[in-house]
Amino acid sequence: MISESSSFVKGMVLGGAFCMLVTLLGHIKVGHGTKARDHEHHHIQAPDKEDVLNLSEGERMELSKSIRVYCIILVKPKDLGHWAAAKETWSKHCDKAEFYSSENVKVFDSVALNTKDMWVMMRKAYKITYERYKDEFSWFFLAYPTTFAIVENLKYFLLRKDPSQPFYIGHAVKSGDLEYVDGEGGIVLSIESLRRLSSVLEDPNKCPEQGGMIWKLAEDKQLAICLKYTGVFAENAEDSEGKDVFNTKSVGALIKEAMGTHPQQVADGCCSDMAITFSGLSPNHMHVMMYGVYRLRPYGHTYSDALVFLPPEGSDND
Repeated sequence: MISESSSFVKGMVLGGAFCMLVTLLGHIKVGHGTKARDHEHHHIQAPDKEDVLNLSEGERMELSKSIRVYCIILVKPKDLGHWAAAKETWSKHCDKAEFYSSENVKVFDSVALNTKDMWVMMRKAYKITYERYKDEFSWFFLAYPTTFAIVENLKYFLLRKDPSQPFYIGHAVKSGDLEYVDGEGGIVLSIESLRRLSSVLEDPNKCPEQGGMIWKLAEDKQLAICLKYTGVFAENAEDSEGKDVFNTKSVGALIKEAMGTHPQQVADGCCSDMAITFSGLSPNHMHVMMYGVYRLRPYGHTYSDALVFLPPEGSDND
């Protein structure tokens, strides 16, 4: 009898452990791919260049002025090198960029959130952003300090998208039953999505500050869960050829992958020429990217882009 009881208890323990393992595995990230076709979620693409060419000069100018992007960069004191690089490079191209820090840091201006928990930081940053800027900006881009963004390409991607609709855009992946935008590639919310998020943040049952699971979910997954309650779902951003434009890896890592998979067409196989973000960059690499994207030009080559996004007034960007 004792032996049978012991076997039963062992079976219960092993069964419970197996269920936990299956659930945990369901929340592990899937791999990154240059093409987003592997995912089941909604895909949205950049506008067709021909459509832009058909616009009058006045319409183009009006469109370029109408897209205003507010950038949120989440930082901690240990990120000072990346913080300085982001401040001196790509963030200058946002219409307004602010750094949200886990604590007050004397060397740089920031919004002190007084917490080291990344999900709490993200919640507070979005809440403050909505309260302060809901009437000033229509699009909100959140990035980590290791992210490099080409803001003009982001604005071009958003050109024909209505911010009064609930957009939640980036490099979308599936983890178990949850589809979410990977924070490493940057997260874009429209004002409507931010409005809905701001509302659900007040509901501890739907969007708790501390998750109810026995292990902690990453902040980008927590965000997706909260947005899902409001009817906002992750959308994968692609160029007209179906290539991802929000990248969760650095250019170097993507080129290395392309050399193995597309040795004859490394540049084409690597990344979209309308890429919006790259991630995992060192501070030095951010400055190299800044030079390559905004300064280096091959003599004799001209660019016939029909649309120009002017820098924010008073900025000293490239």
